Amino acid sequence: MTSITSAELNYLVFRYLHESGFTHSAFSLGYEAGINKCPIDGNMVPPGALITFVQKGLQYVEMEANLSNSDTDVDDDFSFLQPLDLITKDVHQLRQMIREKKKNLQKEKDKESDKELELERGRVREKEKQEKQEKQEKQEKQEKQEKQERQERQERQERQERQERQERLERQERQERQEKQEKERQEKEREREKEKDRIEKDKEREKQHEDQMDTELTTEQEVIVPVKHDENGVSGGPEPMDISTSSTFQACEIPSSDVTILEGHTSEVCACAWSPAGSLLASGSGDSTARIWTIADGTCRSNVQNGPSNVLVLKHVKGRTNEKSKDVTTLDWNGDGALLATGSYDGQARIWSTNGELRSTLSKHKGPIFSLKWNRKGDYLLTGSCDKTAIVWDVKTEEWKQQFEYHTGPTLDVDWRNNVSFATSSTDNMIFVCKIGENRPIKTFSGHQGEVNCVKWDPTGQLLASCSDDITAKIWSMKQEKYVHDLREHAKEIYTIRWSPTGPGTNNPNQQLVLASASFDSTVKLWDVEQGKLLCSLNGHRDPVYSVAFSPNGEYLASGSLDRSMHIWSLKERKIVKTYTGNGGIFEVCWNKEGDKIAACFANNTVCVLDFRM
Repeated sequence: MTSITSAELNYLVFRYLHESGFTHSAFSLGYEAGINKCPIDGNMVPPGALITFVQKGLQYVEMEANLSNSDTDVDDDFSFLQPLDLITKDVHQLRQMIREKKKNLQKEKDKESDKELELERGRVREKEKQEKQEKQEKQEKQEKQEKQERQERQERQERQERQERQERLERQERQERQEKQEKERQEKEREREKEKDRIEKDKEREKQHEDQMDTELTTEQEVIVPVKHDENGVSGGPEPMDISTSSTFQACEIPSSDVTILEGHTSEVCACAWSPAGSLLASGSGDSTARIWTIADGTCRSNVQNGPSNVLVLKHVKGRTNEKSKDVTTLDWNGDGALLATGSYDGQARIWSTNGELRSTLSKHKGPIFSLKWNRKGDYLLTGSCDKTAIVWDVKTEEWKQQFEYHTGPTLDVDWRNNVSFATSSTDNMIFVCKIGENRPIKTFSGHQGEVNCVKWDPTGQLLASCSDDITAKIWSMKQEKYVHDLREHAKEIYTIRWSPTGPGTNNPNQQLVLASASFDSTVKLWDVEQGKLLCSLNGHRDPVYSVAFSPNGEYLASGSLDRSMHIWSLKERKIVKTYTGNGGIFEVCWNKEGDKIAACFANNTVCVLDFRM
């Protein structure tokens, strides 16, 4: 190694002092060291040479201290030593310092690694806790669902027991009523005998015409009899008329040649509806099927139709039928008659094409569907269920759009007001008017004291009619909270109501708007909805009336009863003009769009189509 001479070192110090501005010190050192006699060429020495020289020396010492035992590996991190350490300490001490600092650095790294490991363990524990919580929530949800299903089964059982008690009570009341009617008939017979004797005494000169006169008198009694009792309680205006049918209907009985019996169902037929497009008739039964019958135009040609050529069977369950959970409870055609919707006891709604193809199955309800309606536009389907809710379905996407959960009891009926709002009724005595997109009812009607069996909007959507087990029908308006009219002339529960297709907004605008109500008291009553008064009572049935339907021209009313008979009433003459008696109770009657055929579905598994000609 080449060493530096004292003369060279003195020159470097001289240059450092001179360059740093220590002129006096530089002069003194130059004089005493004899710099002017030094052989060193100053032009060859760069500025800052002393500092550069010292720095390189320090780097050499540091590199020497960092040499490993093999003297070949040099640590690339020289930040362990400070310049003062390099000047004041020897190589052995410097190496000891480096080992300690490396050891401390390794401890810090190990500590950091332990900390990271502990964090990872914490994340794992948190994840396990979250999974445990989710599992617990899932189990609680499942238990809640099972509890709800048990509650629904219990409610269903209670409702069935209540219905059986009601049927027993009705049978008892029917027997008492028959005994009372028999007693009244005998009394009327005695009165007629007395009247006959008086006529014979007073009009002996007209004795040859007495048979004819008796016939005319009987006819007058059959057609219109003033209501003499005070229970109608109507003040002002003409007295309501009580239309009875005390005599035989032989003169207006529909002949068998005008009746087509549709056979094929294997259980009671509880719903029927004509397609608005043509000659298709749909029926729904307790045998887990709906059927689409093709009814020939014109008069009936055969008495029984059940061949495969004129009917499509829409099966709601694979395999055997008559499975009670699949009962078809309700059905409805869309506006153009291209699609048929059915509601079932299994809580599912189904949409079928006219060729019998199942287009959609809509599943969300948790209980039987009791009512189902298309809106006029045909883009939404509305269903009401025993699960206390109503659901609007988007038919195009086959998904539910909104579920309305306002009632505290099963939803019994639903009816559209327009394309986006509708009314619902329930066993909780309440009526709600709902609108798509709204989270609350836009109107609440409370006033009934019993289950609300049916709700129907008038043709303009301004008035809503309802009927209930509290023996009243009511008319409501969106303009007020309380009912507009309270109709209280029935003696027993009112099962259904229908508006006439007359008045503003209909094809018969010049005729009066009328509301018809059908009751378990065996009567049908017609109401003046403007005045809220009874127009007349149609007393032709002997058992509860389950269905009424107006003809499309508003001139006739068909009624179907558990007494197995269907009557067609002339609203102008206020009398029965046609009647038909089948072999089972009638659950529903409906007119086709032309008004020349009437369908009725029976408890003896048949559907009858009757030609109507006047």
